[in-house]
Amino acid sequence: MNDQAVGCYRHPDRETGIRCTRCDRPICPDCMVSASVGFQCPDCVSGRTDAAGSGQGPGRAVPVRDTTPRTIAGAAHSADPRLVTKVLLGLNVALWIAVMSVGDELVFDLDLFTRLGPYGVAEGEWYRLLTSTFLHQAPMHLAFNMLSLWWLGPPLEAALGRARFLALYLLSGLGGSALTYLVTGPYEPSLGASGAIFGLLGATAVLMRRLNYDMRPVIALLVLNLIFTFTWHNIAWQAHIGGLVMGTAVAYGLVHAPREKRVLVQRLTCGAALLVVVVAVIARTLQIGA
Repeated sequence: MNDQAVGCYRHPDRETGIRCTRCDRPICPDCMVSASVGFQCPDCVSGRTDAAGSGQGPGRAVPVRDTTPRTIAGAAHSADPRLVTKVLLGLNVALWIAVMSVGDELVFDLDLFTRLGPYGVAEGEWYRLLTSTFLHQAPMHLAFNMLSLWWLGPPLEAALGRARFLALYLLSGLGGSALTYLVTGPYEPSLGASGAIFGLLGATAVLMRRLNYDMRPVIALLVLNLIFTFTWHNIAWQAHIGGLVMGTAVAYGLVHAPREKRVLVQRLTCGAALLVVVVAVIARTLQIGA
């Protein structure tokens, strides 16, 4: 197999080093369909490949078992693999504009959704674990997180599918909030999408390892972000680490689930991740109330 990066046969502007195991045409993450060995292109999976692409002879279709093109995580291909990413980005920006519009009441309004201590989550307002991940105060904080979301989101969404990508994002954000609530002071506010972004970064590493891509760029990026996490002031390292661990674990379950039990394993993975969040929050709440 030639590993030199060339343009995908369906998307020439996207370079890739992966080729279909049947017709040997280059395919990008959007076009990869997980097979028993390697990946196949949508044409081979649907049986449309002829002599020009497969070498099987004129007009002979490739026999296949599954005629529905699937991503590496088993999701159906979508017309817009960036839809969920764009919705999440728009929601974060819209909420930031809404919060900024309240002027002098900014801190008060943020506290309604971001404070995770006794007057928040411990009082039964569990929604703060999620709402805090969609709110930002500093423009640079918002800009950095949204640029990271736009860079990391589309490839993951294309590879995982919309529902799985959304589950990954939300669980990563919840994982960051849960660890923050578990180990920080009871009155500590927390806000920002950084936990979810670190979850996407961990998921990117898992996906690249699964596709046998060069891991050095994503490892370098991860190390750089961890350095910033533990050296810059006013950064909630708990949210970053919680999101990173959660995103990595969830992504591993999504892309490594065996094909014959893929949906079951993926649902159990997400369910187990959510259970970890619930247990951590209940344990911390009981500790605060003791």
